[in-house]
Amino acid sequence: MSSDQQVPDGAVADHGAASDAELARQAEALLFSLGTAIEAKRLADALGIDLRRLEPVLDHLARLLADHGLMLQRHDALVQMVTRPEASDAVRRLLNPEVPGRLSPAAYETLAIVAYRQPVTKASIEEVRGVDCERVLEGLLARGLVEERGRLDAPGTPRLFGTTMRFLQLLGVERLEDLPGIPD
Repeated sequence: MSSDQQVPDGAVADHGAASDAELARQAEALLFSLGTAIEAKRLADALGIDLRRLEPVLDHLARLLADHGLMLQRHDALVQMVTRPEASDAVRRLLNPEVPGRLSPAAYETLAIVAYRQPVTKASIEEVRGVDCERVLEGLLARGLVEERGRLDAPGTPRLFGTTMRFLQLLGVERLEDLPGIPD
């Protein structure tokens, strides 16, 4: 569609013929402007494309950003553009954000269990750790590193926990699949 062609109010532009590269540039602008995570469906709607078409567009954008100071993070149905870990010191010096306290070894251990076994119940975490994890889990929830993902269909309907986009930021990875594998 040329810039002089107008889309009527309420209509979605037909981007079926737009290349992945063009859509990736538009997605980059949207994600940069937004500055926070967005549901993939909302991003696809904003680009005027089907959700299935979005995945190759995001893959293209991730490749474009590979040698830049930003990276694309994807977690479940969320996507966002963030600063690469190797560039974070410069950003931190400029913006001087509030630095959160360090996590305890117990918090890192609990976070690892959640990351690799999600969605996971508190009882399952405690079974692996061998100790009560209520306080540690509440601390991770308060920091936005884990979140409730629903309830298990079992007696007592225990909460299911999973990691968040903030978790990916802390580790400096683009997606959960980028976490190191667990040895057998």
